[in-house]
Amino acid sequence: MPRLWLADRLGSRSLKRQLLLWLLLPQLVLWLAGALFTYKLAARYANEAVDASLLQATRSLARQVKPMGNGLLIDFPRAAQDVLEADPSDKLLYTVSSPPGQFILGNRKLPGPRLDSAKPQLGRAYFYDGEIADAEDASRRSRIRMAALYLHFGEDPDDQQTMLVQVARSSANREELARRLLIDTVLPLSALIVLMSMIVWAGVSAGLAPLTRLRNLVEGRAPNDLRPIELDAAPQELRSLARAINELLEAVQHNVQAQRRFISDAAHQLRTPLAGLKSQTELALTEATDPSRQAQLMARLLRVQESAGRSAHLVNQLLALARTEPESLTSQPLQRLDLGRLAREVTAELVPRALQRGIDLGYGDAGGDEADERQPALEVMGIALLLREALVNLIDNALLYAGSGAAVTVLVRPAASGEVELTVSDNGPGIAADLQPRVFERFFRGTQQGNGCGLGLAIVKEIVERHGGRLSLGNLQPQGLRVVATLPLAPRR
Repeated sequence: MPRLWLADRLGSRSLKRQLLLWLLLPQLVLWLAGALFTYKLAARYANEAVDASLLQATRSLARQVKPMGNGLLIDFPRAAQDVLEADPSDKLLYTVSSPPGQFILGNRKLPGPRLDSAKPQLGRAYFYDGEIADAEDASRRSRIRMAALYLHFGEDPDDQQTMLVQVARSSANREELARRLLIDTVLPLSALIVLMSMIVWAGVSAGLAPLTRLRNLVEGRAPNDLRPIELDAAPQELRSLARAINELLEAVQHNVQAQRRFISDAAHQLRTPLAGLKSQTELALTEATDPSRQAQLMARLLRVQESAGRSAHLVNQLLALARTEPESLTSQPLQRLDLGRLAREVTAELVPRALQRGIDLGYGDAGGDEADERQPALEVMGIALLLREALVNLIDNALLYAGSGAAVTVLVRPAASGEVELTVSDNGPGIAADLQPRVFERFFRGTQQGNGCGLGLAIVKEIVERHGGRLSLGNLQPQGLRVVATLPLAPRR
């Protein structure tokens, strides 16, 4: 289920689509922001240009209205008026009023300025937007840009009057100028965005090409093809992925080879007792009809029993080894176990087997004193069935090879910080130093003594390592063998 869910998640998303989205979407947003900023900037500069021309026209018009006594002399010939109103598309409108609001000259329809205070500032130009009715169609209104200028006139300083000069121009030309500036700026910017998008598309496609090649290399392989993937020309990130896949393929290949070797060794180990069973059974059947051969028949049956027991022991060991595989461990929850109590229970259960072989089996320290059962509990997190299996194999291995009259001691004690040691020692012949590195291999036997199958210590090693521990062994002086399993202590409650 997790693998299918991951496949669905990966299948529902395209890496190329996501990269293009994250690269092109910001460009589109920046393009829109740039277009808006450009339009605002163009409108601002157009306003400044129009306002400058309006201010110049306002001052020029004010110079044509000259004070004379307490009145005004308007020196504004018709030819000058025709020049101002010559362009129909950009017609210049003007009004002169004194006092402000009482029409003297120009267009009566121009709206007055919006002042910040009740008293206007003399000589200051006021710029503002407004609307004016069309001369031909009163229902239509046109937007205009206006400039207003307040001036004093009159020869008597105590009785000066105020004059308002207004000049307006249609906003159409100003807006057309802003649009032209916008178009002249946005069109090259749009072409640049399109070009950048094409470059990004090509770059993303080229960057993901090694990933496509890697996918083709993996998809085109046979199920049994576990050779490493060659992808030296790929980017660094993809080479890391290829190395991870190669490590996985190497681990799979190692597991496959181990399984093949395990099956071959198991078949070889089972073939010998099964062949003995077959031959001994055939001989026993041949001798069953001859009363004089009852003794030979009993010997044959004993060999059959021995072969059957060896086969059953081998099958049990193989099943125990299968239970130590990671797939089996994941389905079993870890429990808090008192390792000392478990070791005492297993030792007590195997005492009858030790007595049958003439071996002294006990739980205690190296001097032979019994361990105090009231000592603090040494708890580990583990699977009780597997740890019991490991203890049984350790003790049974010592009982099998220590020899009659030997002593086998089991001990659990605290070790380094956060660890506990389970020790099984005997005073038997031990194991030769050159054979000790191989005793943990499956189906390896350091001696032909006994009916072992070479799986006991391999099973113990698997179980200990699956519980986060380690297994070691060494010879004792003057003789003997000590096997130590070190496990991490369980966290405190």
